[in-house]
Amino acid sequence: MKSNKWKERKDIVYSTNPDFKYDYEATENQQVTIEPGKQKLKVYMDSKARSKGKQATVINGFVGTEEDLKELAKLLKTKCAVGGSIKDQEIIIQGDFRDKVVQILSSQGYKATKL
Repeated sequence: MKSNKWKERKDIVYSTNPDFKYDYEATENQQVTIEPGKQKLKVYMDSKARSKGKQATVINGFVGTEEDLKELAKLLKTKCAVGGSIKDQEIIIQGDFRDKVVQILSSQGYKATKL
């Protein structure tokens, strides 16, 4: 199958320079996940900007890779038995589960505060 490496190019549309070589390694996310004990996560409820004023629990302050953020979100959604998503480095859990989320995060070693 043909490689679609051109799809990985960010911030460049077209170059007229015939000697231009795109540097793929420089654009990769070099972020490293901080260990759970050093992370300070904030857990709060948000109903603004939601359809029909529905409640959502938002967790922000996570510092790490996208894969680790997705893994943490999956754990929280599974333990709370609800849906959710990730948007702008924030985990959004459907419903008001602040107490349960803080408890789960604390059991995983994170420093979580409920706002």
